[in-house]
Amino acid sequence: MLTLSPPRALDQLLGGADKLHADYIERYLGQLTPMQESCLIRLRQWLQEMHKGKIPKDEHILRFLRARDFNIDKAREMLCQSLTWRKQYQVDYILQTWRPPSLLEEYYTGGWHYQDKDGRPLYILCLGQMDTKGLVKALGEESLLRHVLSINEQGQKRCEENTNLFGHPITSWTCLVDLEGLNMRHLWRPGVKALLRIIEVVEDNYPETLGRLLIVRAPRVFPVLWTLVSPFINENTRQKFLIYSGNNYQGPGGLVDYLDKDVIPDFLGGECMCNVPEGGLVPKSLYQTDEEPENSDHIRLWTETIYHSANVLKGAPHEIVVEILEGESVITWDFDILKGDVVFCLFHSKRAPKTIRKEATSSSASTAGDNVQLIDKSWVLGVDYSRMESPLVCREGESIQGSHVTRWPGFYVLQWKMHSSLPCSGTSLHRVDDVLASLQVSSHKCKLMYYFEVLASKDFRNCDLMLAAHSKQTLLNSACGSSFDSIQCAINCSLNRLSAHTLYIQPQRAYYALPR
Repeated sequence: MLTLSPPRALDQLLGGADKLHADYIERYLGQLTPMQESCLIRLRQWLQEMHKGKIPKDEHILRFLRARDFNIDKAREMLCQSLTWRKQYQVDYILQTWRPPSLLEEYYTGGWHYQDKDGRPLYILCLGQMDTKGLVKALGEESLLRHVLSINEQGQKRCEENTNLFGHPITSWTCLVDLEGLNMRHLWRPGVKALLRIIEVVEDNYPETLGRLLIVRAPRVFPVLWTLVSPFINENTRQKFLIYSGNNYQGPGGLVDYLDKDVIPDFLGGECMCNVPEGGLVPKSLYQTDEEPENSDHIRLWTETIYHSANVLKGAPHEIVVEILEGESVITWDFDILKGDVVFCLFHSKRAPKTIRKEATSSSASTAGDNVQLIDKSWVLGVDYSRMESPLVCREGESIQGSHVTRWPGFYVLQWKMHSSLPCSGTSLHRVDDVLASLQVSSHKCKLMYYFEVLASKDFRNCDLMLAAHSKQTLLNSACGSSFDSIQCAINCSLNRLSAHTLYIQPQRAYYALPR
């Protein structure tokens, strides 16, 4: 929580409006050059004269000055924007008003854990064990952001407590990130997109609060994730990262250089029991849909809706159309089957399909919902339209990601239809199990959540080149900078390069479908 500038008990240490007492600097701020001290005093005076509202403590002002290399104008702009943001979204009250949902407490694999050798509060995050996709879908981006903001507010509070406890200024904390278990499912596009936005918000409003980031057990997929997120991280912050692969974190030069042995968690070979939740897959039954918006009393930090939900009935597929104006574009999709089994397919037509709302029967009128058909029944496959992807049977509970590089302009139709388990054979006899399964499926609707986007061919080619040289950080920075669209482009391309064509992700496993 943002607190007021120095309390009365410290007034005697300030040394007047135009200087700071040496004891006050040493006790609460750390070493400052005369120029840095002057910048702090001038910015605080400007805030007192011009800013309406709470004036932050000197430690808080100093973070923004350090983030802008003590350029007063740049630091003032950054700080004022942050103060306005805090007021607009009531961040000062988040520790009093925010209570993590029980789902978040169970599946968010992070927590505070004593302190490092320098007295910095220590936060442990087992990112590799976290179902980021499940958390985003079950709670929404806003809930995750609010939780991360509350963690940062707790960190500032813990820094103040440790400053008083150890008798010297502690203005940042240490984060220990365990990547054991990190795999392709963590490169889910909307999940990475949410992560990038969280990083952006934290970088803008909590500068110079991270003292050290220890990344341990980094797997082979980590360089791809690093390529995507590092351009969003300030260069000063990146210099605080220490990355260990395999068991390199053990022994001299590893965690023991920064953490006391009795603080190293047990799952990293230490003797200290760590109470960070173990995580696991969030049940799909807890996923939200656009029919179930987040609670209206939540602070609205983001208004974007990523996913749409659709119902699929027997004889009533759900279809969406994508118009492609240039030949080589990339259509990407990501969907979850929440109920029933469906068949997914992609078609192309030169003719523009017409939207047809499926007329529901009396028994299904209440469940038809947003079901949309585009392919006219009079159209002939191979004449009026063509199949671009082989039909893919998607079972209940599966998560599917894929992409298609278009060859021609025109209209591409993504189709989901109910899957019938009855075999299409010349015989009129069916197995009893198949008949019973068909009756069971037909008794209810199928339901899915989907997301899709189109990437221009030139962006696809540019990002393909960038990712081919992902180890060259300077190239990525010059190509992408801080452009969110470029990073989103890189996410798409990384998935396409790693999967060769289409990547299907299922609970607990991932496998690749290579183009024929």
